[in-house]
Amino acid sequence: MKYVSYLTVLLACISSLSWAESVLSDDMQKDATDIDMADLLNAHVISNAKKTRVTSASKKAETVANAPTAVFVISNDDIKRSGVTSVPEALRMAPGVEVARVNSNKWAVSLRGFNGVFANKLLVLIDGRSVYNPSFSGVYWDTQDVMLEDVDRIEVIRGPAATLWGANAVNGVINIISKEASKTQGGLLTAGGGSQENGFGALRYGKQLNQDTYGRVYINGFNRDNFKQADSGNSADDGWAKQQGGFRVDTRFSNQDDLTVQGDIYRTTIEQALTIPTLNPPFQENIQNNSNTSSGWNINSRFTHTFSTTAEYSLQFYYDHSRREDYLVPRQLLDTLNLDFQNSFRVNPEHTAIWGLGYRANLDVFESTPLIDITPNSRNTQLFTAFLQDEATLIDEELWLTIGSKFEHNDYSGFEGQPTAKLMWAPSLKQRFWASFSRAVRTPSRIEQNIHALQGVSLSPPIPLLGGQSLPVAIINNGTPNFRAEVELSYELGYRFTLSNQFSFDIAGFYNDYDNMRSYSVGNSYLSATPSLHLVQPVNFVNLGKASTYGFEAATVWQMTDRWRWDTNYSFLNTSVNNDLLSSTAISPQHSLSLRAVIDPVDDVTIDFWLRYTSSSSTLDLNNISPGARIQQLNPHVTFDTRLAWKLFPSLEISLVGQNLLDDRRLEFRDESGFVQPSAISRGVYGKLALEF
Repeated sequence: MKYVSYLTVLLACISSLSWAESVLSDDMQKDATDIDMADLLNAHVISNAKKTRVTSASKKAETVANAPTAVFVISNDDIKRSGVTSVPEALRMAPGVEVARVNSNKWAVSLRGFNGVFANKLLVLIDGRSVYNPSFSGVYWDTQDVMLEDVDRIEVIRGPAATLWGANAVNGVINIISKEASKTQGGLLTAGGGSQENGFGALRYGKQLNQDTYGRVYINGFNRDNFKQADSGNSADDGWAKQQGGFRVDTRFSNQDDLTVQGDIYRTTIEQALTIPTLNPPFQENIQNNSNTSSGWNINSRFTHTFSTTAEYSLQFYYDHSRREDYLVPRQLLDTLNLDFQNSFRVNPEHTAIWGLGYRANLDVFESTPLIDITPNSRNTQLFTAFLQDEATLIDEELWLTIGSKFEHNDYSGFEGQPTAKLMWAPSLKQRFWASFSRAVRTPSRIEQNIHALQGVSLSPPIPLLGGQSLPVAIINNGTPNFRAEVELSYELGYRFTLSNQFSFDIAGFYNDYDNMRSYSVGNSYLSATPSLHLVQPVNFVNLGKASTYGFEAATVWQMTDRWRWDTNYSFLNTSVNNDLLSSTAISPQHSLSLRAVIDPVDDVTIDFWLRYTSSSSTLDLNNISPGARIQQLNPHVTFDTRLAWKLFPSLEISLVGQNLLDDRRLEFRDESGFVQPSAISRGVYGKLALEF
């Protein structure tokens, strides 16, 4: 396949490099060892009990305190001490992030509402590589795995980030960033197991290849046990096993040029119990125990040329291949080719600009069944992007204005513009106020335009026939070829304050207005005699949904003593939707609270306690077309985890982790598709050892 447009963009990027160098002023050519004034300001501000630098907020290195957006960083130490075994579990530490576990292998993860197994308003990246699936508008969390010991940090951007990251970054961006290879030298072996974590392990080895080149390779895998059925308490048949391996090489050609090449290959097997509708007498839904497999690989490279501390350009390329096989869709193939170029430079002492171009090609293939048909079964789509952002200093060291916009053209909804404007005020070294306005869009997916699915079969209320029999009703979910992009207008305010090196406080408030949201329109019913006589009730995707949300998130870090730290965050969210067959897939909890105690009682021993509260929420039942019966309530719940670790030797640590200790059976979420049987989250305990060599 020839990607002519891809080559055109590549040539444009290369030709622009000479222009980038020509605009560099003498001020921008200062030695890389010079200290920027912003760094002096940053040195006085802490976030998450440390001076954390982020790159996802503005696509440049800056501290959390100086980012004019709601940003939260989950560090490698946070991940380790929490005892989590997956990325979704780690995301529970961030305010504003709703994480609900559906069963042993599925999660629903969203930011600021509208959660679902395919939460379509959250963009997720791994080292800048998008794992957002354009066919279903969401993330297959059961195939996203990283070696947690090699994660440097997880950056969570709450609120629209479309100007820099593009479509689908509507309610936020999660960027999982791995450590540089130079920081993972030597060997690391981890292994463990327990009641729910039947067994897991990882092996990584890093080596300096030459004076300026470092590399590492890794393999990991796990086998997780079945949860219990939410209603009966029997096995839910939802076990999960995965194997993954990969590598990373970082090389420095000169003081100005760096190249990173990394890749992964994986295979996963998940068990699930599916509710399968049938149009054959007696028209009862069948529970089908199903095992499906997913596999894939990716290659990701990034080249960076640094002119000075205030100017650089980078070129990132990745290719991602995935294959998924299950009962609902026997074969799903997706190949993604992506190229991004960006250039940042200081125009003058008052203005810093960043601009970029991008191209992406997606080729998908589906195999249809009588249950789900996606037509055409193969489609090649392209995405062209360009963005420009300028950060202007209005008052030196006190007031900054950032304006910019993303311009995209996709094959689903055509041209989209996504502007933003942000203002930040620093009345003192310890305080930051910021405000922003943004427009973001969510691109239509393949299924919203091309799916034809038997969603369910209903005999209630029955339609009587002669002879006393009832006529079944088949609910058919249809895509709409002219389905348009969803649009969000967002207004945000934020404040950060640092009392001392022992305490920090961060709060962000928001109001979001959504239009053209996906909703469901009931079409005209008709009779069908295939495979038996029944009534067909179409339910079509339409853009009639409207919604608004408002709320705030607050996070504090208190270093009470040298050996005791408290991390607390609270989120409030109010959601209002129109009543056109409920335009959202879920109503998220209004209140969420997380409280972590990080304690070092003595040298080489650590104790962590983690208490979480989530208020009631609701999910959508697509198998019921009656508006009043589509809501399924989920009860509030309190969760408690703990971890005890002892470093026997400098190179060996053992730990014991307890998860979900307050109850043995808790329902957190119902899959909005209606096909996957819900599971109850089970209590679990596991032990782990980590050996460095």
